[in-house]
Amino acid sequence: MRPEFTSPSSSSSSSADRRLNALVRHLATASMVSQTAVAFSPTSGFHGDSVFSHVVRAPEDPILGVTVAYNKDPSPVKLNLGVGAYRTEEGKPLVLNVVRKAEQMLLNDKSRVKEYLPIVGIAEFNKLSAKLIFGADSPAIRENRVTTVQCLSGTGSLRVGAEFLARHYHQKTIYIPQPTWGNHPKVFTLAGLSVKTYRYYDPTTRGMNFQGLLEDLGSAPSGSIVLLHACAHNPTGVDPTLQQWEQIRQLMRSKALLPFFDSAYQGFASGNLDEDAQSIRMFVADGGECFVAQSYAKNMGLYGERVGALSVVCRAADVASKVESQLKLVIRPMFSNPPIHGASIVATILKDSNMFNEWTIELKAMADRIISMRKQLFDALRARGTPGDWSHIIKQIGMFTFTGLNSKQVEFMTREYHIYMTSDGRISMAGLSSKTVPHLADAIHAAVTRMS
Repeated sequence: MRPEFTSPSSSSSSSADRRLNALVRHLATASMVSQTAVAFSPTSGFHGDSVFSHVVRAPEDPILGVTVAYNKDPSPVKLNLGVGAYRTEEGKPLVLNVVRKAEQMLLNDKSRVKEYLPIVGIAEFNKLSAKLIFGADSPAIRENRVTTVQCLSGTGSLRVGAEFLARHYHQKTIYIPQPTWGNHPKVFTLAGLSVKTYRYYDPTTRGMNFQGLLEDLGSAPSGSIVLLHACAHNPTGVDPTLQQWEQIRQLMRSKALLPFFDSAYQGFASGNLDEDAQSIRMFVADGGECFVAQSYAKNMGLYGERVGALSVVCRAADVASKVESQLKLVIRPMFSNPPIHGASIVATILKDSNMFNEWTIELKAMADRIISMRKQLFDALRARGTPGDWSHIIKQIGMFTFTGLNSKQVEFMTREYHIYMTSDGRISMAGLSSKTVPHLADAIHAAVTRMS
Protein backbone atom coordinates (compact mmCIF):
# COMPACT_ATOMS: atom_id res chain seq x y z
CA MET A 1 0.00 0.00 0.00
CA ARG A 2 1.49 3.28 -1.08
CA PRO A 3 1.66 6.15 1.45
CA GLU A 4 -0.43 9.21 0.69
CA PHE A 5 2.22 11.60 1.86
CA THR A 6 5.98 11.46 1.46
CA SER A 7 8.26 13.66 3.48
CA PRO A 8 11.39 15.08 1.88
CA SER A 9 13.54 12.63 3.79
CA SER A 10 11.41 9.67 2.86
CA SER A 11 11.40 10.84 -0.78
CA SER A 12 15.19 10.87 -0.78
CA SER A 13 15.23 7.40 0.79
CA SER A 14 12.79 6.09 -1.82
CA SER A 15 14.95 7.46 -4.64
CA ALA A 16 17.98 5.71 -3.19
CA ASP A 17 16.00 2.46 -2.95
CA ARG A 18 15.01 2.71 -6.60
CA ARG A 19 18.65 3.19 -7.64
CA LEU A 20 19.69 0.25 -5.47
CA ASN A 21 16.99 -1.98 -6.96
CA ALA A 22 18.02 -0.99 -10.49
CA LEU A 23 21.63 -1.85 -9.66
CA VAL A 24 20.61 -5.28 -8.30
CA ARG A 25 18.56 -6.00 -11.46
CA HIS A 26 21.51 -4.92 -13.63
CA LEU A 27 23.95 -7.15 -11.77
CA ALA A 28 21.56 -10.10 -11.96
CA THR A 29 21.17 -9.63 -15.73
CA ALA A 30 24.95 -9.33 -16.21
CA SER A 31 25.45 -12.52 -14.19
CA MET A 32 22.97 -14.41 -16.39
CA VAL A 33 24.70 -13.16 -19.57
CA SER A 34 28.07 -14.16 -18.16
CA GLN A 35 26.83 -17.65 -17.25
CA THR A 36 25.30 -18.03 -20.71
CA ALA A 37 28.58 -16.96 -22.32
CA VAL A 38 30.50 -19.49 -20.23
CA ALA A 39 27.99 -22.21 -21.07
CA PHE A 40 28.40 -21.58 -24.77
CA SER A 41 32.14 -20.86 -24.73
CA PRO A 42 33.98 -23.17 -27.14
CA THR A 43 36.48 -24.10 -24.44
CA SER A 44 34.32 -24.16 -21.30
CA GLY A 45 34.00 -27.60 -19.83
CA PHE A 46 35.82 -29.03 -22.85
CA HIS A 47 37.46 -32.35 -22.06
CA GLY A 48 38.49 -33.47 -25.55
CA ASP A 49 41.95 -33.47 -27.15
CA SER A 50 44.10 -30.36 -27.46
CA VAL A 51 43.93 -28.58 -30.79
CA PHE A 52 47.67 -29.32 -30.93
CA SER A 53 47.37 -33.04 -30.20
CA HIS A 54 48.41 -33.79 -33.78
CA VAL A 55 51.82 -32.20 -33.20
CA VAL A 56 54.60 -34.78 -33.41
CA ARG A 57 57.37 -34.66 -30.81
CA ALA A 58 60.49 -33.34 -32.52
CA PRO A 59 63.80 -35.18 -32.08
CA GLU A 60 66.47 -33.56 -29.95
CA ASP A 61 69.00 -31.41 -31.78
CA PRO A 62 71.88 -33.78 -32.63
CA ILE A 63 74.39 -31.51 -30.88
CA LEU A 64 72.39 -29.92 -28.06
CA GLY A 65 70.68 -33.27 -27.42
CA VAL A 66 74.04 -34.70 -26.37
CA THR A 67 74.10 -32.28 -23.44
CA VAL A 68 70.52 -33.21 -22.49
CA ALA A 69 71.51 -36.90 -22.30
CA TYR A 70 74.72 -36.03 -20.42
CA ASN A 71 72.81 -34.04 -17.80
CA LYS A 72 70.53 -36.99 -17.09
CA ASP A 73 73.46 -39.37 -16.50
CA PRO A 74 74.26 -39.73 -12.75
CA SER A 75 77.69 -41.29 -13.36
CA PRO A 76 80.58 -39.51 -11.59
CA VAL A 77 82.94 -40.24 -14.51
CA LYS A 78 80.68 -38.90 -17.26
CA LEU A 79 82.32 -36.70 -19.87
CA ASN A 80 80.62 -34.31 -22.32
CA LEU A 81 82.59 -33.88 -25.55
CA GLY A 82 79.64 -32.82 -27.66
CA VAL A 83 79.17 -29.17 -26.80
CA GLY A 84 81.17 -26.63 -28.79
CA ALA A 85 82.18 -24.48 -25.85
CA TYR A 86 85.55 -23.97 -24.21
CA ARG A 87 86.23 -25.53 -20.84
CA THR A 88 89.11 -24.98 -18.41
CA GLU A 89 91.45 -27.70 -17.21
CA GLU A 90 88.98 -28.13 -14.34
CA GLY A 91 86.15 -28.66 -16.81
CA LYS A 92 84.48 -25.34 -16.01
CA PRO A 93 83.14 -22.64 -18.38
CA LEU A 94 85.52 -19.71 -18.75
CA VAL A 95 84.79 -16.00 -18.66
CA LEU A 96 87.85 -14.14 -19.94
CA ASN A 97 89.44 -11.67 -17.52
CA VAL A 98 89.41 -8.99 -20.20
CA VAL A 99 85.68 -9.55 -20.68
CA ARG A 100 85.06 -9.06 -16.96
CA LYS A 101 87.09 -5.83 -17.10
CA ALA A 102 85.11 -4.56 -20.05
CA GLU A 103 81.83 -5.37 -18.31
CA GLN A 104 82.94 -3.52 -15.19
CA MET A 105 83.85 -0.48 -17.27
CA LEU A 106 80.43 -0.55 -18.90
CA LEU A 107 78.74 -0.93 -15.52
CA ASN A 108 80.61 2.07 -14.11
CA ASP A 109 79.68 4.28 -17.05
CA LYS A 110 76.60 6.09 -15.73
CA SER A 111 75.96 7.71 -19.10
CA ARG A 112 74.97 4.39 -20.64
CA VAL A 113 71.30 3.81 -21.33
CA LYS A 114 69.17 0.89 -22.53
CA GLU A 115 67.63 2.52 -25.59
CA TYR A 116 67.08 0.55 -28.80
CA LEU A 117 70.06 0.31 -31.11
CA PRO A 118 69.77 1.22 -34.79
CA ILE A 119 68.71 -1.65 -37.06
CA VAL A 120 72.35 -2.30 -38.05
CA GLY A 121 73.58 -2.20 -34.46
CA ILE A 122 76.48 -0.35 -32.85
CA ALA A 123 78.42 1.55 -35.52
CA GLU A 124 81.72 1.29 -33.61
CA PHE A 125 81.29 -2.47 -33.16
CA ASN A 126 80.65 -2.90 -36.89
CA LYS A 127 83.67 -0.83 -37.88
CA LEU A 128 86.01 -2.65 -35.48
CA SER A 129 84.65 -6.08 -36.49
CA ALA A 130 85.36 -5.36 -40.15
CA LYS A 131 88.92 -4.31 -39.31
CA LEU A 132 89.44 -7.44 -37.22
CA ILE A 133 88.45 -9.82 -40.01
CA PHE A 134 89.71 -7.92 -43.08
CA GLY A 135 92.75 -6.19 -41.54
CA ALA A 136 93.10 -2.58 -40.45
CA ASP A 137 94.80 -1.71 -43.76
CA SER A 138 92.21 -3.41 -45.96
CA PRO A 139 91.67 -1.51 -49.25
CA ALA A 140 88.03 -2.66 -49.25
CA ILE A 141 87.44 -0.87 -45.94
CA ARG A 142 89.42 2.18 -47.00
CA GLU A 143 87.36 2.46 -50.19
CA ASN A 144 84.05 2.04 -48.29
CA ARG A 145 83.26 -1.13 -50.22
CA VAL A 146 82.34 -3.04 -47.04
CA THR A 147 79.05 -2.88 -45.23
CA THR A 148 78.86 -4.53 -41.80
CA VAL A 149 75.73 -5.09 -39.73
CA GLN A 150 75.50 -6.44 -36.19
CA CYS A 151 73.62 -9.74 -35.97
CA LEU A 152 72.76 -12.49 -33.49
CA SER A 153 76.10 -14.32 -33.37
CA GLY A 154 77.25 -16.46 -36.30
CA THR A 155 73.91 -18.18 -36.82
CA GLY A 156 72.02 -14.90 -37.11
CA SER A 157 74.68 -13.48 -39.44
CA LEU A 158 74.34 -16.49 -41.73
CA ARG A 159 70.55 -16.22 -41.71
CA VAL A 160 70.49 -12.49 -42.52
CA GLY A 161 73.00 -12.97 -45.34
CA ALA A 162 71.09 -15.95 -46.71
CA GLU A 163 67.76 -14.11 -46.73
CA PHE A 164 69.34 -11.15 -48.51
CA LEU A 165 70.75 -13.50 -51.17
CA ALA A 166 67.42 -15.29 -51.56
CA ARG A 167 65.78 -11.93 -52.29
CA HIS A 168 68.43 -10.17 -54.37
CA TYR A 169 70.91 -12.64 -55.89
CA HIS A 170 70.33 -14.27 -59.25
CA GLN A 171 71.40 -17.73 -58.08
CA LYS A 172 69.40 -19.44 -55.34
CA THR A 173 71.71 -22.45 -54.79
CA ILE A 174 74.38 -22.62 -52.11
CA TYR A 175 77.00 -25.36 -52.00
CA ILE A 176 78.06 -26.43 -48.52
CA PRO A 177 80.89 -28.82 -47.59
CA GLN A 178 80.16 -32.45 -46.81
CA PRO A 179 80.18 -32.71 -43.83
CA THR A 180 79.49 -29.34 -42.24
CA TRP A 181 77.96 -27.88 -39.09
CA GLY A 182 74.53 -29.46 -38.67
CA ASN A 183 72.72 -26.11 -38.54
CA HIS A 184 74.02 -24.87 -41.91
CA PRO A 185 71.55 -26.70 -44.19
CA LYS A 186 68.61 -25.69 -41.99
CA VAL A 187 69.58 -22.03 -41.88
CA PHE A 188 70.02 -21.74 -45.63
CA THR A 189 66.97 -23.80 -46.57
CA LEU A 190 64.63 -21.85 -44.30
CA ALA A 191 66.08 -18.61 -45.65
CA GLY A 192 64.92 -19.61 -49.12
CA LEU A 193 68.05 -21.06 -50.72
CA SER A 194 68.49 -24.49 -52.29
CA VAL A 195 71.29 -26.47 -50.62
CA LYS A 196 73.72 -28.77 -52.39
CA THR A 197 76.98 -30.26 -51.13
CA TYR A 198 80.56 -30.50 -52.33
CA ARG A 199 83.05 -33.12 -51.23
CA TYR A 200 85.36 -32.01 -48.45
CA TYR A 201 86.37 -34.78 -46.06
CA ASP A 202 88.05 -38.06 -46.92
CA PRO A 203 87.18 -40.68 -44.27
CA THR A 204 89.95 -43.03 -45.48
CA THR A 205 92.73 -40.52 -44.77
CA ARG A 206 90.76 -38.56 -42.17
CA GLY A 207 91.97 -35.54 -44.08
CA MET A 208 90.76 -33.38 -46.94
CA ASN A 209 89.33 -34.62 -50.23
CA PHE A 210 90.80 -31.71 -52.12
CA GLN A 211 90.45 -33.23 -55.58
CA GLY A 212 86.78 -33.96 -54.91
CA LEU A 213 86.28 -30.37 -53.75
CA LEU A 214 87.80 -28.97 -56.94
CA GLU A 215 85.74 -31.28 -59.13
CA ASP A 216 82.46 -30.46 -57.40
CA LEU A 217 83.00 -26.69 -57.37
CA GLY A 218 84.26 -26.89 -60.94
CA SER A 219 80.98 -28.46 -62.03
CA ALA A 220 78.77 -26.07 -60.04
CA PRO A 221 76.69 -23.67 -62.18
CA SER A 222 78.31 -20.29 -62.73
CA GLY A 223 77.34 -17.78 -60.05
CA SER A 224 76.46 -20.34 -57.39
CA ILE A 225 77.02 -19.42 -53.74
CA VAL A 226 79.67 -21.45 -51.89
CA LEU A 227 79.89 -21.73 -48.12
CA LEU A 228 83.49 -21.81 -46.88
CA HIS A 229 84.71 -22.30 -43.31
CA ALA A 230 87.32 -19.59 -42.77
CA CYS A 231 89.36 -21.78 -40.40
CA ALA A 232 88.98 -24.70 -37.98
CA HIS A 233 86.41 -26.51 -40.12
CA ASN A 234 83.50 -27.83 -38.07
CA PRO A 235 83.18 -30.79 -37.56
CA THR A 236 86.35 -32.18 -39.14
CA GLY A 237 89.10 -29.81 -37.97
CA VAL A 238 90.59 -30.19 -41.47
CA ASP A 239 91.58 -26.95 -43.24
CA PRO A 240 93.04 -26.28 -46.70
CA THR A 241 96.65 -25.13 -46.86
CA LEU A 242 97.33 -21.60 -48.11
CA GLN A 243 98.29 -23.06 -51.48
CA GLN A 244 95.01 -24.96 -51.61
CA TRP A 245 93.08 -21.84 -50.61
CA GLU A 246 94.69 -20.04 -53.56
CA GLN A 247 93.56 -22.81 -55.91
CA ILE A 248 90.05 -22.59 -54.48
CA ARG A 249 90.06 -18.82 -54.94
CA GLN A 250 91.20 -19.02 -58.55
CA LEU A 251 88.61 -21.66 -59.40
CA MET A 252 85.77 -19.78 -57.73
CA ARG A 253 86.64 -16.46 -59.34
CA SER A 254 86.97 -18.09 -62.78
CA LYS A 255 83.42 -19.43 -62.46
CA ALA A 256 82.04 -16.32 -60.73
CA LEU A 257 81.11 -18.40 -57.66
CA LEU A 258 80.15 -16.21 -54.70
CA PRO A 259 82.05 -17.01 -51.47
CA PHE A 260 80.12 -16.96 -48.20
CA PHE A 261 82.59 -17.39 -45.32
CA ASP A 262 81.57 -18.64 -41.90
CA SER A 263 84.18 -17.35 -39.44
CA ALA A 264 83.37 -18.82 -36.04
CA TYR A 265 86.91 -19.41 -34.76
CA GLN A 266 89.16 -16.48 -35.68
CA GLY A 267 92.16 -16.62 -33.34
CA PHE A 268 90.83 -19.76 -31.73
CA ALA A 269 92.34 -22.16 -34.25
CA SER A 270 96.00 -21.17 -34.40
CA GLY A 271 96.04 -18.65 -31.58
CA ASN A 272 96.73 -15.86 -34.10
CA LEU A 273 93.94 -13.58 -35.30
CA ASP A 274 95.61 -12.60 -38.57
CA GLU A 275 96.62 -16.13 -39.48
CA ASP A 276 93.08 -17.42 -39.01
CA ALA A 277 91.72 -14.67 -41.30
CA GLN A 278 94.12 -15.31 -44.19
CA SER A 279 91.65 -17.28 -46.30
CA ILE A 280 89.14 -14.43 -46.23
CA ARG A 281 91.73 -11.76 -46.92
CA MET A 282 92.93 -13.64 -50.01
CA PHE A 283 89.44 -13.37 -51.49
CA VAL A 284 89.09 -9.69 -50.56
CA ALA A 285 92.51 -8.78 -51.95
CA ASP A 286 91.51 -9.69 -55.51
CA GLY A 287 88.81 -7.00 -55.54
CA GLY A 288 85.97 -9.50 -55.79
CA GLU A 289 82.84 -9.72 -53.71
CA CYS A 290 82.10 -11.99 -50.75
CA PHE A 291 80.00 -12.45 -47.62
CA VAL A 292 81.48 -13.04 -44.16
CA ALA A 293 79.56 -14.17 -41.07
CA GLN A 294 81.51 -13.43 -37.88
CA SER A 295 80.99 -14.78 -34.37
CA TYR A 296 82.46 -13.78 -31.02
CA ALA A 297 81.02 -16.80 -29.19
CA LYS A 298 84.24 -18.80 -29.13
CA ASN A 299 87.09 -16.32 -29.35
CA MET A 300 85.71 -14.03 -26.62
CA GLY A 301 83.69 -16.66 -24.79
CA LEU A 302 80.51 -14.64 -25.35
CA TYR A 303 78.35 -17.65 -26.20
CA GLY A 304 75.11 -16.58 -24.55
CA GLU A 305 75.50 -12.89 -25.44
CA ARG A 306 74.89 -13.77 -29.13
CA VAL A 307 77.38 -11.34 -30.64
CA GLY A 308 78.08 -11.48 -34.35
CA ALA A 309 78.38 -9.48 -37.54
CA LEU A 310 77.67 -9.92 -41.22
CA SER A 311 79.98 -8.15 -43.66
CA VAL A 312 79.38 -7.84 -47.38
CA VAL A 313 82.33 -6.84 -49.54
CA CYS A 314 81.19 -5.14 -52.75
CA ARG A 315 82.98 -3.83 -55.84
CA ALA A 316 81.93 -0.23 -55.25
CA ALA A 317 81.00 2.02 -52.34
CA ASP A 318 77.59 2.95 -53.74
CA VAL A 319 76.71 -0.73 -54.12
CA ALA A 320 77.72 -1.39 -50.50
CA SER A 321 75.44 1.43 -49.38
CA LYS A 322 72.48 0.02 -51.30
CA VAL A 323 73.17 -3.47 -49.96
CA GLU A 324 73.09 -2.13 -46.41
CA SER A 325 69.73 -0.48 -47.03
CA GLN A 326 68.31 -3.85 -48.07
CA LEU A 327 69.94 -5.69 -45.16
CA LYS A 328 67.96 -3.37 -42.90
CA LEU A 329 64.77 -4.60 -44.54
CA VAL A 330 65.79 -8.17 -43.75
CA ILE A 331 66.67 -7.44 -40.13
CA ARG A 332 63.72 -5.21 -39.20
CA PRO A 333 60.99 -7.90 -39.35
CA MET A 334 63.35 -10.61 -38.09
CA PHE A 335 64.59 -9.18 -34.77
CA SER A 336 64.12 -5.44 -35.31
CA ASN A 337 67.52 -4.48 -33.88
CA PRO A 338 70.30 -6.35 -32.08
CA PRO A 339 71.09 -6.51 -28.34
CA ILE A 340 73.43 -3.94 -26.86
CA HIS A 341 75.42 -5.60 -24.07
CA GLY A 342 77.61 -8.20 -25.81
CA ALA A 343 78.52 -5.94 -28.72
CA SER A 344 79.46 -3.20 -26.26
CA ILE A 345 81.87 -5.62 -24.57
CA VAL A 346 83.48 -6.45 -27.92
CA ALA A 347 83.78 -2.80 -28.95
CA THR A 348 85.29 -1.88 -25.58
CA ILE A 349 88.01 -4.53 -25.97
CA LEU A 350 88.76 -3.97 -29.65
CA LYS A 351 89.17 -0.19 -29.40
CA ASP A 352 91.58 -0.24 -26.43
CA SER A 353 95.11 -1.38 -27.34
CA ASN A 354 95.91 -2.69 -23.85
CA MET A 355 92.68 -4.65 -23.59
CA PHE A 356 93.10 -5.93 -27.13
CA ASN A 357 96.58 -7.24 -26.28
CA GLU A 358 95.27 -8.85 -23.10
CA TRP A 359 92.55 -10.54 -25.16
CA THR A 360 95.07 -11.95 -27.65
CA ILE A 361 97.09 -13.43 -24.78
CA GLU A 362 94.03 -15.13 -23.27
CA LEU A 363 92.92 -16.26 -26.71
CA LYS A 364 96.27 -17.88 -27.42
CA ALA A 365 96.18 -19.61 -24.04
CA MET A 366 92.86 -21.23 -24.98
CA ALA A 367 94.16 -22.29 -28.39
CA ASP A 368 97.37 -23.67 -26.87
CA ARG A 369 95.45 -25.72 -24.29
CA ILE A 370 93.42 -27.35 -27.05
CA ILE A 371 96.60 -28.13 -29.01
CA SER A 372 98.00 -29.66 -25.83
CA MET A 373 94.91 -31.84 -25.43
CA ARG A 374 95.40 -33.13 -28.97
CA LYS A 375 98.99 -34.11 -28.22
CA GLN A 376 98.05 -35.79 -24.92
CA LEU A 377 95.25 -37.82 -26.51
CA PHE A 378 97.45 -38.89 -29.40
CA ASP A 379 100.22 -39.96 -27.00
CA ALA A 380 97.73 -41.86 -24.80
CA LEU A 381 96.33 -43.84 -27.75
CA ARG A 382 99.82 -44.64 -29.02
CA ALA A 383 100.87 -45.78 -25.51
CA ARG A 384 97.90 -48.16 -25.43
CA GLY A 385 98.73 -49.53 -28.86
CA THR A 386 95.26 -48.63 -30.12
CA PRO A 387 94.88 -50.04 -33.66
CA GLY A 388 94.95 -47.49 -36.47
CA ASP A 389 96.75 -44.28 -37.35
CA TRP A 390 95.68 -41.52 -34.96
CA SER A 391 97.97 -38.81 -36.32
CA HIS A 392 94.92 -36.95 -37.65
CA ILE A 393 94.23 -35.88 -34.06
CA ILE A 394 97.33 -33.68 -34.05
CA LYS A 395 97.06 -32.71 -37.72
CA GLN A 396 93.52 -31.35 -37.40
CA ILE A 397 93.00 -27.87 -35.97
CA GLY A 398 90.57 -25.98 -33.79
CA MET A 399 87.99 -26.96 -31.24
CA PHE A 400 86.86 -30.22 -32.85
CA THR A 401 88.40 -33.52 -33.91
CA PHE A 402 86.72 -35.91 -36.30
CA THR A 403 87.89 -39.13 -34.65
CA GLY A 404 86.76 -41.56 -37.35
CA LEU A 405 84.73 -43.54 -34.82
CA ASN A 406 81.45 -44.91 -36.18
CA SER A 407 78.02 -44.60 -34.56
CA LYS A 408 78.19 -48.07 -32.99
CA GLN A 409 81.52 -47.26 -31.38
CA VAL A 410 80.16 -43.94 -30.15
CA GLU A 411 77.12 -45.68 -28.68
CA PHE A 412 79.41 -48.21 -26.97
CA MET A 413 81.53 -45.44 -25.42
CA THR A 414 78.44 -43.69 -24.11
CA ARG A 415 76.94 -46.87 -22.69
CA GLU A 416 80.09 -48.35 -21.15
CA TYR A 417 82.22 -45.28 -20.39
CA HIS A 418 79.62 -42.49 -20.04
CA ILE A 419 81.35 -40.40 -22.73
CA TYR A 420 79.00 -38.23 -24.75
CA MET A 421 79.63 -36.99 -28.30
CA THR A 422 77.76 -36.62 -31.57
CA SER A 423 77.06 -39.88 -33.41
CA ASP A 424 79.44 -38.98 -36.25
CA GLY A 425 82.41 -39.29 -33.88
CA ARG A 426 83.12 -35.58 -33.52
CA ILE A 427 84.62 -34.62 -30.16
CA SER A 428 85.25 -31.21 -28.66
CA MET A 429 88.90 -31.08 -27.64
CA ALA A 430 88.03 -28.12 -25.40
CA GLY A 431 85.97 -30.49 -23.24
CA LEU A 432 89.04 -32.56 -22.36
CA SER A 433 91.54 -32.12 -19.54
CA SER A 434 94.73 -33.85 -18.49
CA LYS A 435 92.67 -35.79 -15.93
CA THR A 436 90.07 -37.03 -18.43
CA VAL A 437 92.36 -37.88 -21.38
CA PRO A 438 93.20 -41.37 -19.96
CA HIS A 439 89.49 -42.16 -19.55
CA LEU A 440 88.78 -41.15 -23.15
CA ALA A 441 91.79 -43.06 -24.45
CA ASP A 442 90.62 -46.19 -22.61
CA ALA A 443 87.16 -45.80 -24.11
CA ILE A 444 88.44 -45.30 -27.66
CA HIS A 445 90.78 -48.25 -27.32
CA ALA A 446 87.95 -50.49 -26.09
CA ALA A 447 85.57 -49.26 -28.81
CA VAL A 448 88.08 -49.86 -31.59
CA THR A 449 89.17 -53.30 -30.38
CA ARG A 450 85.74 -54.60 -29.38
CA MET A 451 83.37 -52.83 -31.80
CA SER A 452 85.40 -52.77 -35.04
